[in-house]
Amino acid sequence: QLQLVESGGGLVQPGESLRFSCAASGFTLDYYGIGWFRQAPGKDRERVSCISSSGDFTHYADSVKGRFTISRDNTKNTVNLQTNSLKPEDTGIYYCAADPAFSTCVTGRDSMDYWGKGTLVTVSS
Repeated sequence: QLQLVESGGGLVQPGESLRFSCAASGFTLDYYGIGWFRQAPGKDRERVSCISSSGDFTHYADSVKGRFTISRDNTKNTVNLQTNSLKPEDTGIYYCAADPAFSTCVTGRDSMDYWGKGTLVTVSS
């Protein structure tokens, strides 16, 4: 069974950090671009960051540039998202998704091939 599982969510105060991981089972991520998306309460899901299959190319939403860093370890079949200086507006459910085409993520399409079930992040004082 092909599956993506996110971990690392939680409740933090503004300014703190979290590190998310996306682990794959049933398939290898080597040939997939990976994206992190999030959905805030009452809002549409939005693209946060993308990384190409090789890790050579990355993309960030303007709202997270300089604060979030995406990385991948193909030897461990995982993709990570380091989030620093978190703000209340970063609150939401964070999903990882996989697609063979890096461009699918970069263009912000919601049509990635595989999706995880998400991990909840709450940034509040």
